[in-house]
Order: sequence, then C-alpha cells, then structure tokens
Amino acid sequence: MSVSSASTNPGTTKTYPSLLLDVEDRVATITINRPEKRNAWSPQLNADLLEVLPELAADREVRATILTGAGDKAFSAGADLGDPRTHRVDKAGSHLARAPRQGAIFDALVEHPKPLIAAVNGFAIGIGCLVTLCCDLIVASDTASFGLPQVPLGILPAYGGSVRLARHVGRAKAMEMVLLGERISGEEAERYGMVNRCVPLAELLPTARRYAERLAALPPLAVSMAKESLNRGLDLPLREAAQADVYRFTLLGQTEDSHEAHHAWREKRAPTFEGR
Repeated sequence: MSVSSASTNPGTTKTYPSLLLDVEDRVATITINRPEKRNAWSPQLNADLLEVLPELAADREVRATILTGAGDKAFSAGADLGDPRTHRVDKAGSHLARAPRQGAIFDALVEHPKPLIAAVNGFAIGIGCLVTLCCDLIVASDTASFGLPQVPLGILPAYGGSVRLARHVGRAKAMEMVLLGERISGEEAERYGMVNRCVPLAELLPTARRYAERLAALPPLAVSMAKESLNRGLDLPLREAAQADVYRFTLLGQTEDSHEAHHAWREKRAPTFEGR
C-alpha cells in the first residue's frame, strides 16, 4: 500500500521493519517501533525514515507529520550500546566514507518541506535527542528526559549535535549538557526553550495532534517556505536572510492560496487551501 493510498483512507497504517506510519486527515504519524530496545537507533531505522520522509513529502494529501516512539518509556534511547560495534571506528577512511550516508537523516529531517512535530514520550538520548532538535516543534511529556551522553562515552555528539543543542538552550546550558553528559527533564526543556510544550503523558499525542491539525489547515506553500526561511536564515547574516525572504515573499504572493486567504478574510469565510 502506498502512502498516497493511505492518505485518502483515514486511519490506515503502513508497517516498516522498524516503524509504523499512520495517516489520517492530512496528518501523518511516524512511530519508531522498537519498544523492546527502548526504540534504540539502528541502521534499519535510519533506512526506514529515509524511505518514509520523501514519500510523505511527495504526498499532497499529507500536510504535517508527528514523530514519536512506541510505548511510554522512550522516544529513542539513542544508539544500541548492547551492540559491540556501536561507536567503533576500525579505519578512519571507511568511517569517513560512510559518514555522509549516516548523517543524511539529519538533513532529511531539517530539509523536509512539511512541518515535523516531535512528540517525546520518554527517553530522548544521544541520537534520539538530536533527532528531536531537527524537528520544527517539540512536545514533551512530563516523563521525558533529554541528554547527550557521548562525551562520558569517550566520543562527542556528531553531525553538529552540540551546535544544534546550543541553538535551542544557549551556549552555557549546552556546554553543561554536552561536556558533563547531564540530562534534563521535559519541564526543564520547556523552561530552557528547547521544547514548545511539556504536558502530562496522557496529553502528549493529543497536544501534538492539535499542533499538526492547525498546521495542516494553513497554506502549505507558505508553511514550507516560512520553515525554509527560518532554518536557512539561522546560517546567514541577517541582511542576506532578509534579502532571500524578498524572493520567497514574491513567489508566495503569486500563489492561488495567497489570493484565497485574502479573499476569504475580506469575505469573512473559512479559506480552502490547495497548495497551489
């Protein structure tokens, strides 16, 4: 069953080796499905996400996506430390050759054209934490725990992990979390500006769903380009970011959805957006 066929039949599920995909009413939910391993990261999970995300990007019926973990213990507890090959580098050359492929998941999440909401239901550790930082909104349960334990393990957060964290919590707190490997709770993450909301576990998915439904009701091209503007603009001097937005604004001003939004406002009716 294709994702497109799923999106036209509310409540359908597609199963992958390490995750589940549910699509209902323009909102997709990706569930990391390794609860027996606390949803630890694996090459298969990496591959499954790299397969699913482009499918969702191409599906015009899907407007927003929630990413969460199965069970109530973990979003993802990070790398599988029970595997003796985890974090081992035998030869620098072979590792560097694999690095672009291994880091592709971070680019795939950040560059995904539709909004992504992380619903963090427990441990978000190591790569599990870094993945949430690549999403657009983060909702955490009051049982959530975020941490980067790499330095105490003799390595470091790869693929810009320390910088990603600093952009959320600031340099001082990032230094503390990275160098000492300290964890913070969902409540602390909200206080530091790392997550948008911290809610009781029972309210986690309903809260994430409300965010997703609000996003799905907006003009999809404007949402996509606003996301791009913010993500790309953080890497640019303000003057260059502002100039790039002139071109985005010009393009959006010519879309059918922009005209529809303005007409609907003047006519005092609900708009209908087609992504055109």
